[in-house]
Amino acid sequence: MYSSGKQTYSQLASQFDCSTKTIQRWLDKVLIIKRKEFSSVAVIIMDTTYFGRGFGVMVFKNSLDGVVLYKQYVQYETNALYLAGVSEICRRGISIQGIVCDGRRGLFELFDDIPVQMCQFHQIQIVQRYLTRKPKSQAAIELKKIALKITKVTMKEFDDSLNNWHLRWSDYLNERSQSSSTGKTHYTHKRLRSAYLSLKRNMPYLFVFENYKEFMIPNTTNTLDGQFADLKNKLRNHNGLSMARKKKFIDGFFEA
Repeated sequence: MYSSGKQTYSQLASQFDCSTKTIQRWLDKVLIIKRKEFSSVAVIIMDTTYFGRGFGVMVFKNSLDGVVLYKQYVQYETNALYLAGVSEICRRGISIQGIVCDGRRGLFELFDDIPVQMCQFHQIQIVQRYLTRKPKSQAAIELKKIALKITKVTMKEFDDSLNNWHLRWSDYLNERSQSSSTGKTHYTHKRLRSAYLSLKRNMPYLFVFENYKEFMIPNTTNTLDGQFADLKNKLRNHNGLSMARKKKFIDGFFEA
């Protein structure tokens, strides 16, 4: 009732005709039983969500069965922490057939022997941050349309569209302007260039799932993102929890 039914301390106290302190004591005594048995094979979806500044949870979920294999509390996410999490899963004897993650720089190269898929929706978000939701130039409008189709096309179709866009807009993309104060030149359309270069740089990781269909690698981290959203919705009903109680709630939610 507390964790899934969204009942607050005061609501539970009223229902059971006792004080909120009594409810807190009962809940504090509950032991969180962590899962100890896991599948021998996994495709890892990994990401981090935050609950205010300096407090986040990094989660490693098996997309094949939906089980959270490992989690760790972090102040901020780093490649070293992701590597440590994957290493811990391997240490348990679990064979990792693939990894799905966001586009953190340097993260892909850490796993040379494991296929790594970049979340396609994270890539769309990167492009949108550079181009905004309503880009003004025709080049930016067309590039955004190409990016938004990434989940609906094959790698070849996407690559062809991006290359055709570049052929059409390469001169525009390379335009330079001169600073009136320093006299130095710079690219006129910096954000457009950044959006395009992001797509080109991440291309080797955006369609990995196509090359390993037998491993059933997802093309996004959506299932984990959905769990994060569900967790935060549930925690909103319990504002003001101490750090210890908040962690216990999260431990119970992920069973890890």
